[in-house]
Amino acid sequence: MKILMVSSFLPYPLLSGGNVRLFNLLKYLKKDNDITLICEKRPYQTASDVEKVENVVSKVLTVDRKKQWTVANILKSLFSTKAFLVIGHTSQEMKNLISDELNREKYNLIHIETSYVFQNLPDTRIPKLLTEHNLEYLIYKRYADRKSILIRPFLYFDIFKLKKNEENFWRKATRVAVVSEKDKESIGRENTVVIPNGADIEKFNLKKINNPKTLKLLYMGDFTYIQNQDAAIWLIKKVWPRIKEEFSNTNLWIVGKRIPEKIKGLSPKGVTFEENAPIETEKIFRESFLMLAPIRVGGGTSLKILESMASGVPVITTPLGNEGIRAKDERDILIADSPDEFFNEVKNLLLDKNKYNQISNNSREFIQENYDWKRIAQKLNNVYREMGKHA
Repeated sequence: MKILMVSSFLPYPLLSGGNVRLFNLLKYLKKDNDITLICEKRPYQTASDVEKVENVVSKVLTVDRKKQWTVANILKSLFSTKAFLVIGHTSQEMKNLISDELNREKYNLIHIETSYVFQNLPDTRIPKLLTEHNLEYLIYKRYADRKSILIRPFLYFDIFKLKKNEENFWRKATRVAVVSEKDKESIGRENTVVIPNGADIEKFNLKKINNPKTLKLLYMGDFTYIQNQDAAIWLIKKVWPRIKEEFSNTNLWIVGKRIPEKIKGLSPKGVTFEENAPIETEKIFRESFLMLAPIRVGGGTSLKILESMASGVPVITTPLGNEGIRAKDERDILIADSPDEFFNEVKNLLLDKNKYNQISNNSREFIQENYDWKRIAQKLNNVYREMGKHA
């Protein structure tokens, strides 16, 4: 099939969950489809990054991602039906590129990656598949719920507009793809299909324990997202000090893109920050004893949790972190909610080698059976074919 894909991001380098997801799907979709990608390109992304993506699609056309936090965008959002985040992705350049491409070539399908850029599509009868990595309004509502009562009304007003914007895009799409059954239930539309996140089973070999002197407890995420900032701050303040006090041979390893100064400035003992380092994800998991993922805000499924499990690195996360994954507690994954519960789960894994090995082996088997990228890409390919029949 000939597909025009319109995305709010260039899926390389593989530093964020969205990039990892889209790049891996494109890698397997390339065999059966002719895909042209039109996407936003961030300032830090290079010509080499574009070339990497060109290896998995037929053509890449980019527009520069404009700054989100500008006075103009803030003022526009105050007097517009569009939410602040949607306004930031309004692009005449992208609109022109899409229109030119549709006039030049005959496409069977338009695939939109995240609803922000849906607004840039012209009116067309070509079937449209919209993929939502998260339900953004729910993420920001959960975040706003934790803020001061003085600023909540302003946040809630923009979240109300964001919800209306997203619902409008869902109505306009022929089909909507989400990453979890929970998100499908939240959307509540018959045209919704689950295309879950996954992990590269061949890339992430089974974790081997080499009994290092210092055990690395990993927290990993893209810190441009508020839910990852929230989790890291909570972990450092509420959980880590007690772990370090009782187990001096442990180190908290925080890895991610754009770690804010407010997090690095906490200066906790025994914490190492690794930011934008040219380090392979496999190496990170190979060196990690376990992963801590205290996700308290968000939705969908965490790719880093799936990759950790695929590597045989046990994961301790919240009920929300496991919500979209649906792994079994105490068999495939460990669920904790409070600081005490997180500490106790870490303690049990540090002291009980048999339990550690059991969780490690079970988690990898769970990913092999449920979250292999090759199988997930085939499911998406089937959706393409089904939509093409009704074009």
